[in-house]
Amino acid sequence: MSGFTPVHADVVTEWNEIMEQTALATTPDDPLLRARTASIAQLAVFEAVNSIVGDYQPYDVEVESPEGASADAAAIVAAHRVLSKLHPQRTAQLDAARDQSLATIPNSAAKTDGIAVGIAAADAIIALRATDGVDAPVSYKPGSEPGEYRSTPPDHTPAFRPGLGQVATFVIRNGRQFRSVPPPGLRSKQYAHDFDEVQRVGEAGSTQRPPDRTQVARFYEIADADSIYYPAARQVIATRSRTLSENARLFAVLSMAIWDSAIACFETKYHFNLWRPVTAIREAQSDGNRRTEPDAEWLSAVFTPPFPSYPSGHASFGGAARAVLEDEFGRDGHSITLTHPAVPDIVLRYTTFKQITDDVDDARIFGGVHYRFDQEAGALQGKSVGEYVLQHALRPACAPKHRKRC
Repeated sequence: MSGFTPVHADVVTEWNEIMEQTALATTPDDPLLRARTASIAQLAVFEAVNSIVGDYQPYDVEVESPEGASADAAAIVAAHRVLSKLHPQRTAQLDAARDQSLATIPNSAAKTDGIAVGIAAADAIIALRATDGVDAPVSYKPGSEPGEYRSTPPDHTPAFRPGLGQVATFVIRNGRQFRSVPPPGLRSKQYAHDFDEVQRVGEAGSTQRPPDRTQVARFYEIADADSIYYPAARQVIATRSRTLSENARLFAVLSMAIWDSAIACFETKYHFNLWRPVTAIREAQSDGNRRTEPDAEWLSAVFTPPFPSYPSGHASFGGAARAVLEDEFGRDGHSITLTHPAVPDIVLRYTTFKQITDDVDDARIFGGVHYRFDQEAGALQGKSVGEYVLQHALRPACAPKHRKRC
């Protein structure tokens, strides 16, 4: 379980944590599938709650809901149904969690109606994403020329999800919409400067890496979007007076922004196909840049992910998440503690979302798996995606059920 302590402001935050735990337990080695689970589950929860409350414009369809239906029951059942469909191996645990959550709601027509709304909303979103192309086969041939990505030592894992950039998005038009500008040329001063930085501080045995940067490198090698930004959001929510509807919308927008930034990032990654630092450093004699020095035995401090370097995925989804969270909660004044069971000795504390993304940037460079320009491009891309999602999805309703003004 991620986060410092369980924080449950309501059933939306409760099931956000259950979603996080379920996805991590069943797809521990595929953060992209976890991001997909999150976006489908959180959007279903939003549609279920919003169909009853009506504070926001629906994403796809507004489920018919009887007057007085329980929004809490709808949220619980929507989350449970999506997670059970996507992760059937966890059905027993999910059924028990659903029953426990529903037991807090008195039996009534409102509860029964809410359950029906939750089922309908979940089924609609599951059907909508059934043909998103996430598992469509895509052929990919690694490069061999200077600057081109090829599998990395020591294990030479095959390229991961080369077709992800073509998978259906939620809000942005497609993965190409926010493609990053080209990375610096191999012979440029910027390339040499950032090459030198990662070569010095990112090597497994580097003596130039401060102990605290080693800690963040270890932590963010393990922690992905689901175990960073959802726990952070839950902790901030716990300090605020917020409605179920507001929280349902927040997690839906946050998860869609993270997913769409992942699509945009991987579209850019495989378009430019830039080699990772470990390859660049070992083969620097071929890059045509007199400022770079090869080191044939160089290895990164943390595991190098098996896909092209530019831009950074951590920076892209971090930029998107930060845009959403700062829009919702403001830039600073927070109290956020992040932990991860895989690195129990590390506890990270933050008061701003920027501190988190700054640590993520350092983690990937001091970990030896990214250049500084990877991080900068990813952050800009993610910010653009996050702002676009905020502007185009789940906006306040102009004529909601409670007749609020926009």
